[in-house]
Amino acid sequence: MEFASLPLASCSKELHAIYEEWFHYADSDRDGRVMGNDALNFFPMSNLSQQELKQVWAIADSKRMGFLGFSEFVTAMKIISLAQAGHPISQDLLSSKVDVENLKAPEMEGLEAVLTKKRRKHKAKHNDGSTWFSSKTTKKEKEKSWSMSTKNSKIQDCPKGSSSVTSVMDGLKKLYVKKLKPLEATYQFNDFVSPFLNSSDFDAKPMVMLLGQYSTGKTTFIQHMLQSSYPGAHIGPEPTTDRFVVVMSGPDERSIPGNTVAVQADTPFSGLTTFGSSFLSKFQCSQMPHPLLEHVTLVDTPGILSGEKQRDHRAYDFVGVTSWFASKCDLILLLFDPYKLDISDEFKQVISCLRGHDDKIRVVLNKADQIDTQQLMRVYGALMWSLGKVLNTPEVSRVYIGSFNNKPVNETTGDCPLGRELFEKEQEDLLSDLKDIPKKACDRKINEFVKRTRAVKIHAYIISHLKKEMPSMIGKSKAQKKLLDNLGDEFVKVQKEFHLPAGDFPNADHFREVLSGHKLDKFEYLKPKMIQTVDDMLSHDIPDLLNYFGNPFD
Repeated sequence: MEFASLPLASCSKELHAIYEEWFHYADSDRDGRVMGNDALNFFPMSNLSQQELKQVWAIADSKRMGFLGFSEFVTAMKIISLAQAGHPISQDLLSSKVDVENLKAPEMEGLEAVLTKKRRKHKAKHNDGSTWFSSKTTKKEKEKSWSMSTKNSKIQDCPKGSSSVTSVMDGLKKLYVKKLKPLEATYQFNDFVSPFLNSSDFDAKPMVMLLGQYSTGKTTFIQHMLQSSYPGAHIGPEPTTDRFVVVMSGPDERSIPGNTVAVQADTPFSGLTTFGSSFLSKFQCSQMPHPLLEHVTLVDTPGILSGEKQRDHRAYDFVGVTSWFASKCDLILLLFDPYKLDISDEFKQVISCLRGHDDKIRVVLNKADQIDTQQLMRVYGALMWSLGKVLNTPEVSRVYIGSFNNKPVNETTGDCPLGRELFEKEQEDLLSDLKDIPKKACDRKINEFVKRTRAVKIHAYIISHLKKEMPSMIGKSKAQKKLLDNLGDEFVKVQKEFHLPAGDFPNADHFREVLSGHKLDKFEYLKPKMIQTVDDMLSHDIPDLLNYFGNPFD
């Protein structure tokens, strides 16, 4: 599986040297980034129209980070070269049959004269015995804040407080620490819903989680995507994967125990420590060098079993862990096979905990080549009926049909018009969905950040309301018990008082369970200034941030 941006970023050594010199010239701040203002000065040398340059930036900055690194810069240069050769600029250009490997550098009017003058100046300084620095960015220069060199930039257009912000993600980090985290800490949001976020949560690669009953092909699906096995992978007809396995990019192939992964500052898994050592002993990270894993992280999960015995014998909160990963993931694949369409009690709980992440869920009917066309039609109908009872929505779920392994399609269905061609189209649709994940990563993180912000606000309203209902002197225990017993009614009161949507409220039973370990009179009253700060962040700071790091040619 390849991403469209990879082939454009590669080029010959000679062309690489040219682009490297251009990149360092365009990077006026010497921080390893070509910002929007840099692009406004550099890209017009190509003599393309503003509309064309707008398209070039949109394709090169596909992750919407608000700047171009070197590989994205090379992509932009090659798109400009293609545009100058008469090719229409479009997203399809990246996957077209144009020979991008042998493309020449684009024509940049006046650039060579400027660079020649710069080289002579450097050479003169070097011959005079003066200190001459390479055009390559030094480590010290990379560590300098962007705010140190914004004298000529349009800093007045920058959102308030973002003069030292270098990207959308960097801006979200600062907004979280300064405005949202204080509200979370005041009303102990980390105890009820989700641990505090750290820097690695914002910088993490997009994640794809696979869920399903045992032997539905989750591990095989991952191997199909990687075209190879990963460290610690086991495949068999019986339940083989007994732990959560995160498959990540790494310099070599190795498995890292869960306790070690959870304390590493550069991974987004520190929040899993709340599930205890019993879970961490069933959690591991498998690292391996692979082009796909440079863009996404894959999460393999234990097969979901049926029956009270299997559920009770898990030493950790399986549904809670799944819910935690669901909030972090960009895509969730629910795998079924034609012979396991029944949805067990535990699987129903797992699917229920995914509520609120409906836009991430994709349903996959795997191993569909094991049955003929007539059976496939009946199985598809039965699966839709089963999902309709669990998902509880009037909309029909999109179900991808295929056989996601490295074997050829079974001839039983391969000879049928609905067989091989159907599977190939369905696999192309699903893989296309997966390829779009890195491009949508920034939008997804913004979406999750806004969802978390709204959840924190509602949590603050609930906690402060319960605090207000508590007596100041006597009868506290009795009052707390009454409030907990009628928690659903209290939610309705909060909803009406603050005009909040009912669908954004947490599950009353789960909230009651966590709340039973706290004393309501110890919580804080409502702090309107903190709520207003968060409202301002949603209505002004985040839109301004996105606008500032948007397309500079808009």
